[in-house]
Amino acid sequence: MGNLTTGTFIALVGAVLAAAMAGIGSAIGVGVAGKAAAGVTSEDPDKFSKCLVLQLLPGTQGIYGLLVAFLVFVKIDLFGSVARLSVSGGLGIFAACLPMAIVGLISALYQSKVACSGIALVAKRPEESGKAIILTVMVETYAVLALLVSLLGVMMPATESLLEVATSAVPLG
Repeated sequence: MGNLTTGTFIALVGAVLAAAMAGIGSAIGVGVAGKAAAGVTSEDPDKFSKCLVLQLLPGTQGIYGLLVAFLVFVKIDLFGSVARLSVSGGLGIFAACLPMAIVGLISALYQSKVACSGIALVAKRPEESGKAIILTVMVETYAVLALLVSLLGVMMPATESLLEVATSAVPLG
């Protein structure tokens, strides 16, 4: 990690934000939906599997954020020689991570609300669980779009175009 430039550090902060914010949204979302699922399951244990699917859906944003972070790590060769990114290169990667960070957090929270409504639907009409899943997955669409934007933003520019330009002393004489 001796090659850590300001640009590389900025890119790493973007990766951490993508993983952390999407992960926080997912953790909260899965927890909220889990409470609702536990209530329904306590009344009718046969509805557990239908509720479990709905509970798990808000957790996907955390996986997407982790994927974006891993791709940044690969892009900057974190486990190798570590690319010496320029500040503008680091800011570019940081900006590419923001869609997944922000949309991942917000969509997981809203998806958990839809999942809770779906769990309430399953409680009253278990045969309608497919509709509850479809409604919950609709929120997922925006997390997938944010993932796509972040992936393209991270992977599109060639790493060489993001590197710090070495300056050498030119003799005046």
